[in-house]
Amino acid sequence: MSFFVESTGNKEFKMVPPGSHLARCYRIVDVGTQATEWQGQQKFLRKVMLGWEIHGEEEDGTPLLTEEGEPLAMFKNYTLSWSENANLRKDLQGWRGTPWTDAEANRFDLKNILGQWCMLNVIHAEGKNNKMYANVAGISPVPGIIKKSGLPAGVNELQLFRLAEPDWVMFDTFSKGLKAKIEASPEFKALKKGQAPLA
Repeated sequence: MSFFVESTGNKEFKMVPPGSHLARCYRIVDVGTQATEWQGQQKFLRKVMLGWEIHGEEEDGTPLLTEEGEPLAMFKNYTLSWSENANLRKDLQGWRGTPWTDAEANRFDLKNILGQWCMLNVIHAEGKNNKMYANVAGISPVPGIIKKSGLPAGVNELQLFRLAEPDWVMFDTFSKGLKAKIEASPEFKALKKGQAPLA
């Protein structure tokens, strides 16, 4: 299957520390058309979320793991656009480290990045609610010296969710916040009304 182009209660989540971290893309989620505010104006844009598992350590050597012993995760939402100035295209080009071919510049299959490794540049920034968040500020290729030493085994199952061909078993594994976001989209509402899936 191809794909062309959150809070639970008051639990405190361990944030990925700032810096450059080895990461593996394990999740791509079509969240549908979402309301977005830009310069005081509301727009409705098709969005996609990328998710990575983080493989690394704190400065003191403590592994970056959740309380359950799983890798910490990072997520970033993008407008599903492949225009030259789109953030999705810019980040993926930074990830690969080389310019796109003519064919790739016209159309790119996001499925190709599932299971692939990269370096995430993580920064901490204050959100509108005055809370601190860890954000993906940039993506780059894995340095050769790290590749030579051997990449770790991936932990999370690879997930590709598209509203055009929804996998409801996968959908049920998503957090309440992510489900609510997808459910608010017109694409999801059309599915629930029995209409044909929207591409």
